[in-house]
Amino acid sequence: MNHTPISRRALVAGAAAAAAGCTQPKAQPFPGFCFVANRDGRTIGVVDLSRFRMRRQIPLDAAPEQMLAHPDPKQAKAYALAPQNGTVYEIDANTLGVSRRVRAGNGAVGMRISRDGRALWVLYRDLPGLIEIPFDSLRPGRRIRLSAPPDDFDLARETDDGCVVSGRSRSLTLVSLAKAATTRTIVAPVELSIARFRKDGRQIIAGSQTDRSLTIYDTASGRTVVRLPISVAPRNFCFTDDGGQLYVTGDGMDAVVTVYPYRTEVAETRLAGHAPAGMAVTETNPSYLMLANPGADGVTVLDVDSGKLIAVVGVGKEPTSIVITPDRQYALVLNQGSGDMAVIWLRALSGNQAGGVRVKRYKSAPLFTMVPVGEGPVSAAVVALS
Repeated sequence: MNHTPISRRALVAGAAAAAAGCTQPKAQPFPGFCFVANRDGRTIGVVDLSRFRMRRQIPLDAAPEQMLAHPDPKQAKAYALAPQNGTVYEIDANTLGVSRRVRAGNGAVGMRISRDGRALWVLYRDLPGLIEIPFDSLRPGRRIRLSAPPDDFDLARETDDGCVVSGRSRSLTLVSLAKAATTRTIVAPVELSIARFRKDGRQIIAGSQTDRSLTIYDTASGRTVVRLPISVAPRNFCFTDDGGQLYVTGDGMDAVVTVYPYRTEVAETRLAGHAPAGMAVTETNPSYLMLANPGADGVTVLDVDSGKLIAVVGVGKEPTSIVITPDRQYALVLNQGSGDMAVIWLRALSGNQAGGVRVKRYKSAPLFTMVPVGEGPVSAAVVALS
């Protein structure tokens, strides 16, 4: 049999092609900033995500506890809420300073962005009310008065509805944002602590810590659809992006409860490290559920589809919050105890990168880097720069 001779050039070209095929992709920098609310330090830490370095500390006159990014990326702004004095601070990503501020009441509970992306809605305890703050003016607008001191609230993603929880009065108040008025008050048989709309807005899932249960209500009628006993006292909720799965953590068990909102049923309860708290879903392929374990100084990573343990990542002291960057490359973990931010390259969790055999075998993944951010980081928002 005759064999065609292979030239040296062909051998070199083939080797180069093979090497290129085996080349591991590198982590890419993200063009933007992560703004971190440092509650204990009363500052906003600014982390340059293109270099993963602290750029600046922005001092405030009150302790910030919540951060949100403007829904329009072209605005390049973030908003910090200081609950104690009820002030919202607008942070400009171009000047890295406070550009505007507004105070519409006392004792703020939290803030949400309206469905149309034109305003913030801020919940206040004194006087009890839900107040609209349009982005263009950043001044108090419409007010929805409430009859009881609130503890939590949510806005629907596909309708102009809102709901407000009051544990003291054991009530769930439904509001119309379009009409700026309350529409119905549901008196619950147990004390409620948290509530979230199903993605389509047709139902509300309310959790009771004292009763260790979830109750699903019909938004239109206010009627109870089902009550679901669970093994934890619900403190933290986290949905997948399509709204098909809800994850619940809380006191009582080192586990995460998976709920199927559209089936109105509890799917399973899985161990998820020691005392899991804050969560985030990566929405990558594969998709991961990441759970902060403050008492164990780590993050537990589960596969969304199979529920299997993927990795346990050691981070800093008392991780509380996890934020996924818009490009879905990194998970940013805020460590309240050590005052830093652990950065996890999500591709490193798959075990397919260089050295990834260790991840598959020992269920441990390395950190990409650590960045000091300030005293007591509790919330963060990522703003991209065009």
